[in-house]
Amino acid sequence: MSGPRDMRILALWRDDPREAPMTIDAKIDKERIVSTWDLFGAFALDSDGVRPFILRRDGEIDFGPGESWRTNLREVTIKVGSDFAVWFNESDSGKYRIVKIATLGAKDNK
Repeated sequence: MSGPRDMRILALWRDDPREAPMTIDAKIDKERIVSTWDLFGAFALDSDGVRPFILRRDGEIDFGPGESWRTNLREVTIKVGSDFAVWFNESDSGKYRIVKIATLGAKDNK
């Protein structure tokens, strides 16, 4: 990559890759998220459908009033195969793995 680019990150839950895939849009440069603002993303949850969220600068995944999770995604190297954590509450967390990074607006002909 040459210079910061607007990208879409797709990550899958390591325990069950078919459940709760996560997508997030971010500006990436040199394998790091360089967006200093809040980011938009979504989880595809089976029973609830798509759950949009805002990823706050401090790592909070904000679903709206009364519900939030946390992640260290902003701190990890952004490349396919990188793992990061999502904390659902004080005692439950999951590991996610980045499986795809695509330029926003690009068409995938596969």
